[in-house]
Amino acid sequence: MKTMKKILSSASRAVGILCLSFLICSCGQGAAEELPLGEANENPADSVEDTSTDISADTTAETEEETSEEEAEEAPGLPVIGEREIKSGKMQSYLTGEWIEKEKATRRPIAVMIPNNKPAMPQYGLSKAAIIYEAPVEGRITRLMAVFEDYDELDHIGPVRSSRDYFVYVAMGYEAIYCNWGLARPYVEELLSRDTVQNISAAVEGIHNPSDEAFGRLSRPGYAKEFTGYLFIDGLEKAIKRQKYETEYDDLYVPPFTFIADNYRAEYEENEDAVLIYPGGKKDNSGGYGAYRPYFEYNAQDKLYYRYQDGKKQIDEYDGSQLAVSNVILQYCHGEVRDKKDYLAFGVHGEGDALVFTNGKVIEATWMRYDGDATPAKFFDQDGNEIIFNQGKTWICNIWDEYSEFVEYEQEKDS
Repeated sequence: MKTMKKILSSASRAVGILCLSFLICSCGQGAAEELPLGEANENPADSVEDTSTDISADTTAETEEETSEEEAEEAPGLPVIGEREIKSGKMQSYLTGEWIEKEKATRRPIAVMIPNNKPAMPQYGLSKAAIIYEAPVEGRITRLMAVFEDYDELDHIGPVRSSRDYFVYVAMGYEAIYCNWGLARPYVEELLSRDTVQNISAAVEGIHNPSDEAFGRLSRPGYAKEFTGYLFIDGLEKAIKRQKYETEYDDLYVPPFTFIADNYRAEYEENEDAVLIYPGGKKDNSGGYGAYRPYFEYNAQDKLYYRYQDGKKQIDEYDGSQLAVSNVILQYCHGEVRDKKDYLAFGVHGEGDALVFTNGKVIEATWMRYDGDATPAKFFDQDGNEIIFNQGKTWICNIWDEYSEFVEYEQEKDS
């Protein structure tokens, strides 16, 4: 077993505190007042009746040509995907590196807030997300923000829950259209009203540009009302058009990851093995991951990390598949408790430590985000080189630095 406790340098921690102070100041003052669950958060839309993509890191469209030897020789070190090319109507995704339709690869993704606590399970549509960002919220559980670029075959996504400002700032770095149902006031109200934030939000108090046509409820007998609200794709498209949001990445877009080129693999053979990853360790703790003790298990055959939570496989209700990704990142952030209601704040700008898991290996890393809200965090190894990720989906766990001592990973699975 390997236990990792990440300790930021004094300079890094100072940057985190400064950035965190900026977040709090920019989002207003006063006690947080999230709307009561299932009551004020209710969407006036009428109720509606109930009605996976394989993640192989070696996926290449059958219609595409193989990477040429000349292209591989031009790139220093490992060959990576550089400027995207269109072939047979497809191009490589900025979020996964995999070949998808050009229209999907160039349009801005959506970032959807999804609850991750036991009473909400199972979620619908998560296996289609290119990136899943997970972070603690009040009550010391975690919430997910699923970033989708390929969602056309989904009728709905959810259930959808309320916003926290650190999720909004992460979504802005992906140039994603942010989707939420409810909010923690006053930390989010002003932020979602800015011209720089394009959001699709259910009509609740504190939302000044609602998109109610995008949301509705599904019948879920036995579930609390707050876990019956969903984002509907046909309504989403209508709302984006009505709000006159830009639908394609702008010229200044910065991809969040650098991916290995087709027909290659970032193996990191010299790095330590890591087959099991426990973001909150194996014991109960109040760091956000201790309530349901999630973990990832690496499968050497398909080279994917499979997600477990509360002692069970985490399943997507959409297709019955277990959630699995090609890369897992533990991103350590300075955090603080904001008020008596336990609302949290995290410094998602600046820099900090990280652990990157890919190909069954662990890479001690750092993350940096200094170029404003419109650019994502980038990840670097201990020599300052940007980490090359294997193609496929990525799960990012925001680790509250104060609770980093609970993080564990194991080199092999117990027999």
